[in-house]
Amino acid sequence: MTAVTIQDIEAAQARMQGSVRRTPMLRVAPAVGLSLPCDLVLKLENLQLAGSFKARGAANTALSLTREQLQHGVITASGGNHGLGVAAAAKAAGVPASIHVPVTAAPDKVARMRRFGAEVVVEGDAWDDANQLALARVEAEGRVYVHPFAQPSVIAGQGTVGLEILEDMPDVETVVLAIGGGGLISGVATALKARRPDIRVIGVEPEGAPTLRRSVDAGELVTLERISTKAPTLAPRRSAEINLEIIQRTVDDIVLVSDPEMYAAASWLWNELGIGTELAAAAGMAALFNGRFPVRPDEKVCVVICGAGVDGFDSKD
Repeated sequence: MTAVTIQDIEAAQARMQGSVRRTPMLRVAPAVGLSLPCDLVLKLENLQLAGSFKARGAANTALSLTREQLQHGVITASGGNHGLGVAAAAKAAGVPASIHVPVTAAPDKVARMRRFGAEVVVEGDAWDDANQLALARVEAEGRVYVHPFAQPSVIAGQGTVGLEILEDMPDVETVVLAIGGGGLISGVATALKARRPDIRVIGVEPEGAPTLRRSVDAGELVTLERISTKAPTLAPRRSAEINLEIIQRTVDDIVLVSDPEMYAAASWLWNELGIGTELAAAAGMAALFNGRFPVRPDEKVCVVICGAGVDGFDSKD
């Protein structure tokens, strides 16, 4: 297992200058019809290239490889956002991309991947199934495999979100991030704790896919028997050793939220702030609004809004 260091993340930030966006921070005050529980700032990764933070890890990986390594193209498996990031990075590099996604992947994201020029294969009930199909093609076709959360170059790329938070909000006390496979929180927590060990890092998973909550509790990787959430980008049945090790060392707590709580948070983001998010991107707000972790009224909290979508338009609200 290869460690990811703050130096790796700093190198990724320098490498990706001009290839990804530096996304804005939004202070949420005042709010209509809600007394905010803390001094809240949002990191708007929904405005990143291809609609999520995943563009960072994909770009850092592509920029780390030689033209010879990339000549046969790239391949990956994704719940949606990672595939978009890889498709965009491959288009920028002028190489072919193949993306395997499960049947739960959002059709609009599949369509966007294809518009980037990627081959998209829709097969498998969950990310883990799609990943096995992608891995079977790597050796046969000579493509570069880009892991969505367990590859050091991907983790380092995602970690640049943490560097930007520290640069734009140096007095931040708590950072809240949704967890899928664990790539985002692994990179961001590594960056935050290296620069400011006192910062509290909170991870959020769906109740129907508590992959890393159970793994941390067990002290080893756990494979979930079933997934029961409508947030496919937060729903691998199993994470990876590199992510679990980093999370055990750097993340202060992992809390769980329900799908209805995420839908309500996504609707609030749209109705209050005009921010369109996918269900996964509202997980952090759902945890905050439902008191899954304690905060002081004056506590400076940053919630990462990790991906764009339309779940805030849900008509049930």
